Amino acid sequence: MERILRARNYPNLYGISLHNIQAKTARDLFTSYCHIYSYPYTLKYYDDITNNFPGGILIYVRKVSLFDERPFEHEFFLRIQKSFPFMEELTVRNEKRQINKQFRKSKNSSIIKYPYLKQLDLIQSCIDYYEQFLCDTITYLPFDVRVLMDHELVKKVTRNFSRNRTRNNCEKINYANLCTELEDAGYSVNFSTGKQQIPQHIKDYFPHTNRLIIVNFVI
Repeated sequence: MERILRARNYPNLYGISLHNIQAKTARDLFTSYCHIYSYPYTLKYYDDITNNFPGGILIYVRKVSLFDERPFEHEFFLRIQKSFPFMEELTVRNEKRQINKQFRKSKNSSIIKYPYLKQLDLIQSCIDYYEQFLCDTITYLPFDVRVLMDHELVKKVTRNFSRNRTRNNCEKINYANLCTELEDAGYSVNFSTGKQQIPQHIKDYFPHTNRLIIVNFVI
């Protein structure tokens, strides 16, 4: 079996069950492509999960990060929801546009719920994942969630902070950190006091946000 696995790559291999294999051999064969863990998995974090994630129920994990150079589709997020039922922090890093967008919009598509989620980081993700998490027909966010997002992408997905389909989830946010390039902010910053002149319509779109910060930077 070891000779077979070393002979070539298997890009479509999502899972495999091996018996009587040494730990060192397993690490040599698979650590470049996947996570290796034994049950019960008791760590509080699970980093850099890709589309090759085999699933399973990991009840101890609270902090999850996702990264891949292939798009994450709606079915993948359903798998993440089921595998990490008590997840509190989620970071998504993916710049690839989703392919099966029509499926997530269909009536047969399940709404994903993250009941224990406290923090969501989409800073290093493309616009499709803002749509994935902010639209209430796709994802149901819990109340009092903290979010880190790109200001321009949020502006596009919410249609300049006026879209009803994204309003429900945005109303649940209690802390919003939105990053933007200084020249694209669209409002002024008072450098003498350090206070931002955030337009009222943005504040109204996040009515339960205790702290709304728009971080400006210059490239």
